[in-house]
Amino acid sequence: MESTFLDRRIEFLKGVGPARAQLLNTEIQVFTINDLLFQYPFRYIDKTQLHYIKDIYSDGEQVLLRGTIIEFKMIKSKRSKRLVAMLKDSTGFIELVWFQGANWIKNILVENQEYSVFGKVNIYNGKKTIAHPELENLSQSNPKIKESRLDPVYHSTEKLNAKGLDTKARKKLIKTVLSNLHDSDFPETLDPYLIQKLKLCTRMQAVRWIHFPTDNAALNAAQNRLKFEEIFYMQLRILQSKVKHNEKQNGWIFEEVGKKFNKFYTDKLTFELTNAQKKVIKEIRADMGSGIHMNRLLQGDVGSGKTIVGLMCMLLAIDNGFQACLLAPTEILAYQHYISITELLQGVGIRVGFLSGSIKGKKRNELFQFLSHGNIDILIGTHAIIEDPVEFKNLGLAITDEQHRFGVVQRSRLWKKNAIKPPHILVMTATPIPRTLAMTVYGDLDVSVIDELPPGRKLVKTVHKTEARRPEVIQFMHKEIEKGRQIYIVFPLIEESATLDLQNLQDGYEQLEHFFPKPQFQISVVNGRMKPKDKEFEMQRFVKGKTQIMVATTVIEVGVNVPNASIMIIENAERFGLSQLHQLRGRVGRGAEQSYCILMSSYKLSKEAKLRIKTMCSTNNGFDIAEADMKLRGHGNIQGTQQSGVSKFKLLNLVLDQSIIKTARMIAQNILKKDPHLQSKQHAVLARTMNQLNKKQIDLGNIS
Repeated sequence: MESTFLDRRIEFLKGVGPARAQLLNTEIQVFTINDLLFQYPFRYIDKTQLHYIKDIYSDGEQVLLRGTIIEFKMIKSKRSKRLVAMLKDSTGFIELVWFQGANWIKNILVENQEYSVFGKVNIYNGKKTIAHPELENLSQSNPKIKESRLDPVYHSTEKLNAKGLDTKARKKLIKTVLSNLHDSDFPETLDPYLIQKLKLCTRMQAVRWIHFPTDNAALNAAQNRLKFEEIFYMQLRILQSKVKHNEKQNGWIFEEVGKKFNKFYTDKLTFELTNAQKKVIKEIRADMGSGIHMNRLLQGDVGSGKTIVGLMCMLLAIDNGFQACLLAPTEILAYQHYISITELLQGVGIRVGFLSGSIKGKKRNELFQFLSHGNIDILIGTHAIIEDPVEFKNLGLAITDEQHRFGVVQRSRLWKKNAIKPPHILVMTATPIPRTLAMTVYGDLDVSVIDELPPGRKLVKTVHKTEARRPEVIQFMHKEIEKGRQIYIVFPLIEESATLDLQNLQDGYEQLEHFFPKPQFQISVVNGRMKPKDKEFEMQRFVKGKTQIMVATTVIEVGVNVPNASIMIIENAERFGLSQLHQLRGRVGRGAEQSYCILMSSYKLSKEAKLRIKTMCSTNNGFDIAEADMKLRGHGNIQGTQQSGVSKFKLLNLVLDQSIIKTARMIAQNILKKDPHLQSKQHAVLARTMNQLNKKQIDLGNIS
């Protein structure tokens, strides 16, 4: 896609050489001239205001001057030497001083020539000086590169700076590259009609301006062009992958809504489905009856009823002569799904199996045999389901719960569980995903949202308490336990301070024993460092109501369903992210009684922590919380983005650039609707660019 000049190894660029090239390779992954050009500045110093020497009054002020160097000389002392130059403009004189690199600077200075000078002023006894200023000989400036008033600053490291590859040197290298570039070296990547329609600058102009913008308008034009291109080609690639997948991959056709589905709906469903659940089931039914392979993401907040939707979809598969499976990320969650689904299906005539790493020996072999002969309709379990020994007779639907916990390659193995055609795929998540993130991370999936809670469901009341209010929290806990309720108390667990966090948990447990003494009260303790067997034992004691309080780290974030638990106390709440706080809150409010989430923190809180806690207390809506979380933390920390490559955008910001994302997706959709394979002459440039991009990436786009 690029010219041979840009493809040259970086050591062949004037001013680099082998030693510096090695550092650029290891420190910032720059291997070619092209790599250097696409390492954009991360900020700019505004040099739009030209100062006159007579107007400089403040010590430490950063100024931009334009004047003539009338003389310079080297001044030596016993231990050091310095270069001093006198700069004159129409209003006065100022001294420029170099203590380091004095010999090199002396060799490039030319008397009676005009220079642009930028630096920090030092005023001592009325004398004005600038030490180590940035200097540009205006008579030698490249006419191809218009002088920039917004000075670029590049990410650097100590090693790069020590080798003379700081921002100033990088600017010089970039100027060398740009001065050697011609339009023919830098082919356009967008079709002319798109550039015209969106009023974008050319690609060549964007790259010149992103490094050396002449003003804010030029910088904005460059950023908009490059941001659009980043997200547009990601969207085009994802959506084209989906088009190709639908053409290539026929899906099993589930035409019949049969006896099992109807019996469950009329006899076993004791409550009315919400309109949101009905809408989602209708969307999934349409997919599975279309002959196209389903690849759908189901989002639903905690308690919105995703499991019932998943179960009814599995019944559709069974009515059409197929098996179904449900994968969960932990054994506890998988087993709870197994228990609840088995109870719901009593009397419907459905055979349900359970598989995890703890199922061994004869029991495991029997399960494999039943499954391969078709004697199990629904298999529920952990990632053990995707292992090679597991063979289905006729798998038609595979559901993954909390799908971000499963890697792309793991999920792809589900496809091979039916040798003729892959099963339909439904991925579920209780982690609300902001719309712009869903369009990028899961752009190849059809998205369904359950945005409504079942009627009569009471919202969890969330309050913030500081340590001074601890006595009233203890009193409230006693009252709730007297009513027969159970309580979670969660402590943070951050890897860097794991020992300290476990000590906090232990101290908290000992303090609780003082307020809730044995044998009247029983307390479970669970943390991530316990053996799975011990952890399971403690959790089961709580699930069965043998303990009133569970003290835990965030291992309970996903995977515990105890309707009788009505209070969630989160210690050091300021140390949790918003989405994590919301997930923890979702562990309560699962029964008929009013539930509470109490956020405990110290009195002193950062501005961000205050905003997180305020957001939690003001809303129960997971999508509002996800949007707020993304604004606070940025998209790079949102679950799922590491696998998708979304966190690798150079310029695009998923929070601030939502209009660019929506525009790019809409245009990509419209193009592929008319020309799915980019075969028309109008899209020749897009087709060429897509071919180049596809060569550089592994095609995992069609795996949910």
